[in-house]
Amino acid sequence: MELQLPDLVILRIFSFLDVLNLLQAAQVNRQWNRLSENNYLWRMLCLKRWTFCAFSDEQLGTRTWKQFFYRQVRQEPLMALAKPGDFTYKEVAGNIGIIKSIAYLSGSGLSVDGLERSVICGISSKHKFYAWDVQKGTMIWESPVQSSYIKLMTTLPQKHLAFTVDMEGTIKVWNCSDGDALAAYTMSQRCYSMEAFLTKGGPFLMVGDREGGIYTFTVPDLTCISSVNKLRYPVELLVCSPNQKWIFACGYDEHVFPMVFLTECLLKPSKDDVPLSLCISSPWCWRACWALKKTNRIAMIFRRDSSRRIRFTTFDFTTECLVGQTVIQAHEIASFILPIHMDAPNHFGINDGNMIVFENGPKLFIFTINGLLLQEIRAHQLNICHLWVDPVHILTTSMDNSLHVFMWEKEGRYPYLRNCCQLEQVPGDQKPSCFPPKAICDNMSIVCVVTKCRNSSILVMYSL
Repeated sequence: MELQLPDLVILRIFSFLDVLNLLQAAQVNRQWNRLSENNYLWRMLCLKRWTFCAFSDEQLGTRTWKQFFYRQVRQEPLMALAKPGDFTYKEVAGNIGIIKSIAYLSGSGLSVDGLERSVICGISSKHKFYAWDVQKGTMIWESPVQSSYIKLMTTLPQKHLAFTVDMEGTIKVWNCSDGDALAAYTMSQRCYSMEAFLTKGGPFLMVGDREGGIYTFTVPDLTCISSVNKLRYPVELLVCSPNQKWIFACGYDEHVFPMVFLTECLLKPSKDDVPLSLCISSPWCWRACWALKKTNRIAMIFRRDSSRRIRFTTFDFTTECLVGQTVIQAHEIASFILPIHMDAPNHFGINDGNMIVFENGPKLFIFTINGLLLQEIRAHQLNICHLWVDPVHILTTSMDNSLHVFMWEKEGRYPYLRNCCQLEQVPGDQKPSCFPPKAICDNMSIVCVVTKCRNSSILVMYSL
């Protein structure tokens, strides 16, 4: 007699399957076919592939998550197959000052309503905050002049919100449509880092200050719900894991040891409990990056050790119950030291949890987390000055006026990078940049900020 498992048991088993295996399971019988259409399963598959599409079922509208998944898979190859002539070029110049940083406000092009529209925002040396429509190449909003220089910016594309911090420690929330900020909060100390993220309980903002404090705010009203001070030095790096379970914090001082916090302890603090955290006993952490597809894994760059070499170390984090108490456990998965002739990279990414990509001079390198060199690509004539890494694309820029687009490909045991196309940062203008150009992208556009003179930047926008 055939044994029929309960729906909940099968759904639990199906949650461990990838797309191919789930589609194969759907062909077994009617029950499995019905359960393989479950919206939760396909939402999890979407989040694994595109960590930035963490919007709600209501925002998805009438479509299912399976339909959304297929639509995005069809859209991805457009960038991979595109040639320079396939892009529409727009350029924004004028009296916008020096644009220090830019970010997507539109959910990285993963629109849920079928209206592909990329919106970016950026902070300017003119004490202003701007937003642009990439496809039209036009400015769609600008803030009033702020009383102090805007130092930091981050966005929450799922909610179409942006956050800024100025030199006086004033945090502001913007929707880039109303004239002024939705809310403001002034810190007692100067802010050094900030991170916005969306959880099941809603959106939150975390800020690290000069004295080692980490403050958590509700969004958009900026109500402070918790504060913790364990670093005692400036919190210069604050990064939330893709599944929002972990918060990584560190500073660049030799006396600072990196720390990992359980996010829920900072979001629902108790007066009697100390937020659950773990100190990593290695100072001089220079950079850290969560794995894009293995959400409890982080890779760190340590600048100095006894041999003065650059070291990559990868950890997995878990929570365990020991003697009736929950603790965070750090498991060192791998570690390797870069060759002595290689400097510490300024940018790097870890894709599937086992591959590290970073720049060094004019080249891109891919290593396994155990130190096996898999790929070396000379991307530019001059040194790479900015590297953008997401689950699908990699962009590199240099002072040589070129912008390279790469995409991850899977063939055999390890993924590799395929060079898709090369674009000019400012077509026809070979004048050197005054500051390192930066580029970001989504599934249908690329934006590069270039500064050819010392008082104003140029925004170069390529869209499909």
